[in-house]
Amino acid sequence: MKLAPIILCLCSLLLNPTTTEVAAAPAGKAKHVVVVVWDGLRPDSVTPQSTPTLCQLSRDGAVFQNHHPVFLSSTEVNGAALATGAYPDHNGIIANREYRPEINWQESTATEGIDTLRRGDWLTSGHYLTVPTMAELIQRAGFPTAVAGSKPVAILQDRSSPRASAAARQSFMLYSGHTLPASALKSVVQMTGGEFPTNTLPGFRDRWTTEAITRVAWSNGVPKLSLLWFVEPDASQHAKSPAAPRAKAALASNDLHLSLILKTLEEQGVRDKTDVIVVSDHGFSTVDRGVDLVDVLKKAKFRATRKLEDAEPGEVLVVGLGGASMLYVVNHDVAITRRLVQFLQQSDFAGVIFSRVSLPGTFSLKQARLDSRYTAPDVVVSFHWKNGTNEFGAAGLLNTDSGKKGTGAHGSLSRYDMHNVLVAAGPDFRRGFVDEWPSGTADVAPTVLWVLGLNPPATMDGRVLREALTEARPTDRQPKQKTLEAAADFDAGRWQQYLKCTTLGTQVYFDEGNGEYLPR
Repeated sequence: MKLAPIILCLCSLLLNPTTTEVAAAPAGKAKHVVVVVWDGLRPDSVTPQSTPTLCQLSRDGAVFQNHHPVFLSSTEVNGAALATGAYPDHNGIIANREYRPEINWQESTATEGIDTLRRGDWLTSGHYLTVPTMAELIQRAGFPTAVAGSKPVAILQDRSSPRASAAARQSFMLYSGHTLPASALKSVVQMTGGEFPTNTLPGFRDRWTTEAITRVAWSNGVPKLSLLWFVEPDASQHAKSPAAPRAKAALASNDLHLSLILKTLEEQGVRDKTDVIVVSDHGFSTVDRGVDLVDVLKKAKFRATRKLEDAEPGEVLVVGLGGASMLYVVNHDVAITRRLVQFLQQSDFAGVIFSRVSLPGTFSLKQARLDSRYTAPDVVVSFHWKNGTNEFGAAGLLNTDSGKKGTGAHGSLSRYDMHNVLVAAGPDFRRGFVDEWPSGTADVAPTVLWVLGLNPPATMDGRVLREALTEARPTDRQPKQKTLEAAADFDAGRWQQYLKCTTLGTQVYFDEGNGEYLPR
């Protein structure tokens, strides 16, 4: 990877004001927007018994029953899409872990990691995320924001350091028990009564984060935008599985935290002036089978590894991402890539295969919106899934890279990973409305900006969810569904895969995808 073209390309964004500035627009009715992310929440987990507060919020506002994450269906990918309103190939974050040799030439790095983030910003003059976030745009308009997350992913919303503008300096930023600036943590600890909990049982960390927002960030009033990112029910579903007792306890704790947020808004006298949006970053599945992809590839005579000692042509770096894996072939050797794809197509664990180069029986990285110019792998494989249920009755079983059978996972194109939750209630959203149109993670940011009277900039791929707004505008556009198919023939059988998606204008929503090898 050559760094000079990266810097030249990204710095050109700074020279084009249409990509970084937000013009004033007719505002919605709300004076504040609060976004609450329930990490890993499945639509079928929202029930009157488990989540009564969220169910009531659903009745008070709009439910988006055809909501989608972007692919890969994982946290950092959707955290970046939620922050920027842009698809992965556009905002620069295509996976939870990526191989960025200019940052770490031996192995993949966590894309939300502070070291990765700071090095990435240093190399790109502040454009680790290649487009601005909604928090940054609101601050540029002169309004402070408040972001707090029990997970490191929250930092992708508002990572700037140092903080140049007055609005940025007045903004609150907390991620996984750390603050920007670091000196702000002292007051958070004092007002919450303790440091970020080490206890990982459901409720502890998210309660602390909720109090950091409600008692500290909102102590002098609720800002234009607040965003809270809960670690649950994701953490409990990974540890056990969807619908397990621990996962149900996590849902109950999240619901209590949501009620505290709503109560605080009432006490502040702004509940009727606030749009509250509850969203999840992805769905969830149960691991049916764990595949050690490196071991499997080595047995097939590939030089596969998860850490390069001294990269040699033809080596394959495997980056496991739960329900998907990214494969980087040193020097992009096409012959190795072709052999790798053909091996995966004849396996019993692959679901959908995407390739940097055009090969039979694959889809392109561009079709998946993963063709990031500088971090794209040579091959992405989404693992095979099926419709069975786990021991607690939750549907969706998935092969994963090195996962443990019976635990939870995501990241694939399973319909259970690719459908998540979006609920919005407040003065700008239609009451008791069920939105049957497709919506997605990238649609949240442009909708928030519209509500706050700011025109979504050209950097955003998502749309304003106008059909759910009280000031709804008619449109001639209609959703269109299509299924992409690809196949490859072998002497002993045939590989076939599909990808179902729904489009609405320029927006693309992936519904599901799968594949299998059929012996003759």
